[in-house]
Amino acid sequence: MDHLTFLKKLPKTETHLHLEAALPYSFLQELDAEAFAALPASWDKNYRYESFDEFSQQVLLYAGTWFTSIERYRQAARATFAGLIEQNVRYLEVSVTSGILEYYKLDPRAVLAAVREEVPEELEVRLFMGIHHTGYTEAMGPLLDDSVTWPELDGYDLQGKEDVPVGDWAPGLWQRAREHGKFTKAHAGELCGPKFIRWVLDEMGVQRLEHGVRAIEDQALVRRLSEENIVLDVCPISNLKLRVVPSLSEHPVIALSEAGVRCTLSTDDPVAFGNTLTGEYVAMAEEGGVSLETLIGFARNGFHAALVEEDVRARWLDELEKAVKSL
Repeated sequence: MDHLTFLKKLPKTETHLHLEAALPYSFLQELDAEAFAALPASWDKNYRYESFDEFSQQVLLYAGTWFTSIERYRQAARATFAGLIEQNVRYLEVSVTSGILEYYKLDPRAVLAAVREEVPEELEVRLFMGIHHTGYTEAMGPLLDDSVTWPELDGYDLQGKEDVPVGDWAPGLWQRAREHGKFTKAHAGELCGPKFIRWVLDEMGVQRLEHGVRAIEDQALVRRLSEENIVLDVCPISNLKLRVVPSLSEHPVIALSEAGVRCTLSTDDPVAFGNTLTGEYVAMAEEGGVSLETLIGFARNGFHAALVEEDVRARWLDELEKAVKSL
């Protein structure tokens, strides 16, 4: 059995995905065939973004063109979920970006409800509010404060450019969220190094890191992540195309895993990278030189990190082990 066949069959999780950046490009082509006739150059395997700003502008162009209504969120969610089910994904954590909701004056709670209504029986989904470092604005602040009580929302994810100072509001909101049973995480260790990772752990009390790969620069921090069982939701192709790593064979996820840090694999922003979850696994096998045993471990970590009841987790892990035995 070749890598693609096995890794597509393997039960998986996707725990680092931005809904607005998971938009099927075909939706844009149907909306404006002339403007979006050609596939993005950034989908080419050898493409590298010149800067994070270039990447952000591209994602904002795509997301801002499509996500102008609650119905469009619904359509994108439906297609995204279907695409993940085709790849044997059982569990998903996906974020909705507060800045897009604010720009188009969309009701955040209504958007979350619409997205949740599209969740199929075959997929377990947890919805996060993605908030940028300066996202607690005059308009959004009261809504974000109230959102800790919303049953439609499962957690919060600090997002955006890491070198932009985080507002004073963030630690308090993250603490209140946990007091209301929400799960909290943050993007850290992608653009900035160990210092920012330590800040989100110590000041915001996050329970998971999105990326986190630059922790490898500080062995004391690596040991802490391992000892405290802080999971890293890693996106190798994103890291490669944003020049965080020089190649997949040199990706820190390999050394981090060997040091006992639990890592998962995800896609981050498929519309900007042209990637799929199965493709992430295949790329790490064929270009990164990662063994199937290690890749299976990443999938297993995803199920251990999933925010589900233990009986559900056990059922998924049993499915995974059965797939492994079919090798």
